[in-house]
Amino acid sequence: MADPRPVPRPDGSGAAARATAARALHQVRDRGQSLTRVLQRLRLPDQAADRALVQEMTYGALRTLPRLEALAGQLLHRPLPKREAELQALILIGLYQLTAMKTPPHAAVAATVEATRQLSRPGKAGLVNALLRRFLRERETLLAAIEHDPRVRWPVPEWLRERLRRDWPDDWERIIAASDTRAPMTLRVNPLRGTRADYLAELAAEGIDAAPAAGCPHGLTLAHARPTERLPGFAEGRVSVQDAGAQLAAELLEATPGMRVLDACTAPGGKSAAILERAGGELALTALDVDGERLQSVAALLDRLGLRATLVEADAARPEGDWAAPGFERILLDVPCSATGVIRRHPDIKWLRRAEDIAALCDQQRAILEAIWPLLAPGGRLLYATCSLLGDENHRQIAAFLERHPEVRECPLPGAPGVARPHGRQLLPTSGGSDGFYYALLEKPAS
Repeated sequence: MADPRPVPRPDGSGAAARATAARALHQVRDRGQSLTRVLQRLRLPDQAADRALVQEMTYGALRTLPRLEALAGQLLHRPLPKREAELQALILIGLYQLTAMKTPPHAAVAATVEATRQLSRPGKAGLVNALLRRFLRERETLLAAIEHDPRVRWPVPEWLRERLRRDWPDDWERIIAASDTRAPMTLRVNPLRGTRADYLAELAAEGIDAAPAAGCPHGLTLAHARPTERLPGFAEGRVSVQDAGAQLAAELLEATPGMRVLDACTAPGGKSAAILERAGGELALTALDVDGERLQSVAALLDRLGLRATLVEADAARPEGDWAAPGFERILLDVPCSATGVIRRHPDIKWLRRAEDIAALCDQQRAILEAIWPLLAPGGRLLYATCSLLGDENHRQIAAFLERHPEVRECPLPGAPGVARPHGRQLLPTSGGSDGFYYALLEKPAS
């Protein structure tokens, strides 16, 4: 039954942001689209504050989706028809504001109700108003009713929860909890354009709180995220945004000036840039990716940083052409994976990835590893990397490769952060720390 009180009709301020967030959530939740691509395609509000609000609501709603769906299920007398999926998404956006944001409740309700008109559903304004007001009246009872729901307690799909429980029996709950926190904003200072100490001092002078990132000689973590255009020297290439775990790749690969190096799956290019910066830009680096559009972004990144590499659009699983001449002294193989280690940055991964995807990804990883290995020079080293937390993509993948190639030597990584696995090391996502990355370093016999 609709709330008898009048439906609020504000001047529209904030309604467009709620409607855009609902459209984005609908595209991810009901149509299986990537949130990053959805936000690129949608027309976002003109005001920076409203654009930030869209991001906060969509990312937050995806992080807490099971909780929001459980609450909506209690509030609705019966499920909405499929044709009202966008309206359902708006209700979830409204509930996210009331459960997780500091927006005054009356403002959140008013703007969300007004968004029904933005979505061409003005006849549903009364329903949305009634549901959100009922939640405010019965908040404690409704939240208590879902407290022990396993979907709410561990907000990941059941198949992923069981995989994490199997691979990390002592850590899986902590991993899930950390994966639902906000990722810190970590920077990599370009050593060709200045030192970390100098950049930290410059940030402090501007009132920006930051600290060195553990295990990253050029990394620092901001106390509070901020737009890149408000970072000193960003446009001039003095600093880049890169997670601390991702920065570790350049350190483990240890490419030195004059080496011939291959980054076989380069996009978005941060690791290629770090490898070049670490070697003073004095590398013959081939940066390869199968996606030409993403390769253009890599080119723009390297141009901003004043770095050079040979960019090649090609499939790493099918090496052919001039770029594929054997003899690379270092190879970074950051293979396609489930991305379960970066869920806190991309919460849509939880709802887009399927259990059956893992076997296909493992087959792809195996094919790329076998295809790229012959390009490594005798005595050279290949760094296998993923942003996955799943053993099938990580240490078990390496174990199978070593069994097929007994002549290959695995190089120990005793000083690297993370947890030692049967092969390689795993960084786990931690609150305030790095994302979840896996690394294993392999060396080809010298003869």
